[in-house]
Amino acid sequence: MSFSHAARLQQFKNLVGIRFQLYNSLFTSLPFHRIERTGILLSLLLNNSEDGYKKKLSPVEILEDFFNRHTTYQKEQEQIDLLFRFVQYAERQIVLFDALEDASFREVNDMQGSGSLKQLFNEVQLKHKEKELEQKLNDYCIRLVLTAHPTQFYPGSVLGIIHDLSKALADNNAGLINTYLQQLGKTPFLKKQRPTPYDEAVSLIWYLENVFYTAAGKIYTSIKNQLQLGIDFNQPLIRMGFWPGGDRDGNPFVVTDITLKVAALLRGSIIKCYYLEVRRLKRRLTFTGVDVLLAGLEKKLYDNIFIPGHTTSLSKDEILATLFEIRSILIHQHNGLFQQSVEQLINRVQLFGLHFASLDIRQDSSVHKQVLANIVAKDNTVALPYLPGYKTNPENKATDELVKETLDVMKNIRNIQQANGEDGCNRYIISQCTSAENVMEVFQLLLLSGWSKEVLPIDIVPLFETVEDLQQAPKVMKALYENEVYKDHLQQRRKQQTIMLGFSDGTKDGGYLMANWSIFKAKEELTRISSEYGYNVVFFDGRGGPPARGGGKTHRFYASMGKQISNKEIQLTVQGQTVSSNFGTHDSAQFNIEQLLNAGISNDLFSSTKALEKNEEALIMEVAKKSFDAYVELKQHPYFMQYLVDVSPLKYYSDTNIASRPAKRGGSSRLELKDLRAIPYVGAWSQIKQNVTGYYGVGTALKALDDQGRFPEIKQLYQNSLFIKTLMDNCEMAMKKCFFPLTEYLCDHPVYGEIWQKIYNEYELTKKYVLLLSGNTELMEDFPVEQLSIQMRERIVMPLITIQQYAIAKCREMNERGQQSPHKAAYEKLIIRSSFGIINAARNSA
Repeated sequence: MSFSHAARLQQFKNLVGIRFQLYNSLFTSLPFHRIERTGILLSLLLNNSEDGYKKKLSPVEILEDFFNRHTTYQKEQEQIDLLFRFVQYAERQIVLFDALEDASFREVNDMQGSGSLKQLFNEVQLKHKEKELEQKLNDYCIRLVLTAHPTQFYPGSVLGIIHDLSKALADNNAGLINTYLQQLGKTPFLKKQRPTPYDEAVSLIWYLENVFYTAAGKIYTSIKNQLQLGIDFNQPLIRMGFWPGGDRDGNPFVVTDITLKVAALLRGSIIKCYYLEVRRLKRRLTFTGVDVLLAGLEKKLYDNIFIPGHTTSLSKDEILATLFEIRSILIHQHNGLFQQSVEQLINRVQLFGLHFASLDIRQDSSVHKQVLANIVAKDNTVALPYLPGYKTNPENKATDELVKETLDVMKNIRNIQQANGEDGCNRYIISQCTSAENVMEVFQLLLLSGWSKEVLPIDIVPLFETVEDLQQAPKVMKALYENEVYKDHLQQRRKQQTIMLGFSDGTKDGGYLMANWSIFKAKEELTRISSEYGYNVVFFDGRGGPPARGGGKTHRFYASMGKQISNKEIQLTVQGQTVSSNFGTHDSAQFNIEQLLNAGISNDLFSSTKALEKNEEALIMEVAKKSFDAYVELKQHPYFMQYLVDVSPLKYYSDTNIASRPAKRGGSSRLELKDLRAIPYVGAWSQIKQNVTGYYGVGTALKALDDQGRFPEIKQLYQNSLFIKTLMDNCEMAMKKCFFPLTEYLCDHPVYGEIWQKIYNEYELTKKYVLLLSGNTELMEDFPVEQLSIQMRERIVMPLITIQQYAIAKCREMNERGQQSPHKAAYEKLIIRSSFGIINAARNSA
């Protein structure tokens, strides 16, 4: 272990581990009913669980033993009440742990070390790459797109407490810490009503206002100051994107009115940020000539946010023109006094404009087909000139309401652009895009909604998700690049095509290795084809939090891409717990934004990553194919879905009220794998601590190579390829969070025993081979801080997973026996409530 690892680990133990034990004891002294006894009993349950699993007891046996040995509760309702108190207590322990990690982020992570901008600038100077850096920055950016995908179970009120508590912990303010813990004890975690898309937008805009506005602005100012180039880049280096209110895919609650309200909210929020900053500047810029300009700008900003219905034609350029004039006066008449403060505001206006974050519109390709079918069926004289020979299915057409909604949102993109600027809303993403026709359907509908093909300031973005779609993507794009009408459109859009690639659904469809390799190969081939036709391609990655959904060590993936994959921009979704864990504080946001910026720039300027040789690609493909076959075989097991439905909390996902979007596509009451969204699918596996989508098939594939005497080939590739190493590192993270003793009671079950054993055997096989690859003796040995964080979190959550499996087993038993119990509803609620803490404890999955 290197000194830096050792130092980080010691800091983590001191600032998180020891302080968690110290402050955790405060919980028992809070002035709440029966809290002391709850805390003591919870500790006993933890010990009981750890000992019980070593003895191969089931969760039911563990809890029955606990009730008999440590409580006097004989009535079932009394026992259930105690379990609910345990859940509430453990949830708050997790919040404390989150806050402690946030508070110690700067001390545990080297803010100026590897991957930072400081390290980048040092390397640039050392290798005399200043000119190359300037060229790269002039046309480069990262885009972080915030989504409301339901992987975060904290309500906004609790997130606010975590933010304030982490600050109090950083300041060692014992009085405030105690106060916030009391507030936490009184604050409900459960949402009684499902949030609306507008509620989700409000929650995420809190991060824009309180974290990204400051962190991104600081980084942008730092870069310009460090380089002293005296230039402004062709585009902002950091862009924010936004999906709540625009993501219509499978969400019937996102309607045009919501989209317009969210766009107005984004505009109002950024103007409020500017207004508050101008107010602060007024206290310093009291000079003749400057004060009048600043007062005028303050009034314009005030009028746009505080006078109801009073939205002026204020523009980004107008704000910048005033600030440039103020800066000029400060330089020429006042010796540059407070110039830096004005520069900071200029930089933020350049980054965020009047849109704050670009609102993306997304819809499923099947909807566009249905809408066109409805339009043609109603009026067969409607021309579809950009879909020659187009066939519609009159039996599969949309309702009139859906037709109106689809065309209305397309039409209203113009209104958003007029108020927020073109960057306010200029992308239309097509989910489940399988053909060039799917793209041209959207092009045709945009024209039917009132746009002109000569002036269409909207990027149409195909989203390729399944393994088959990823393999067909180059063929789809080739057809579009040869389409004369679409070629004209791309000419308008600066000859740039954005393509979105979905990690989550790819993994659900094809397993961990095949999905990641398919995306890598798709990017490589799409880069080649786009270049061949003279277009710049930008990849937008739909990444989730855990490795099974494209998360993990994200910046290392981008650093590993090599020069054969387009690196013009880095665009990715930031979802659920990834927002709070990676970007929840100024320090963590600055660190992770810098890591992404560095990854993309270093990949271009310094990367020694060579394109994979043909034999290496063939080897990876062989391993991915064997992994894919093993995963598909598992999915085709006759009890696969029944196992997931009956053993995990999957069927209760929709009842958690954490998201406006339904957990599955389609209106069927039956849970089918094809309709199931990736988030509840991956989330269900994570809650039963099996994490199938993060490793399944890897062990089988590596063993097949070993059986042929070819394991040294993959080991050499692992040592030489950062891409393969990163894949395996993230695979280790997924396995580190597995805990098979939780469900080992099913190993001999007449229905589920076989499938449980298959999953367990694959886990053990994969663990054996990834350790052989790394040469380590335990999972995540190369990442000791993250390893310890996961171990501590998994220990906190041990009582919760035990309680959840206990409740699931009770409900399953009632269903099998056809029993009607007055306690069944309480057990179902217990399953749901346990989910909150289990998922939240996994925040370090990204």
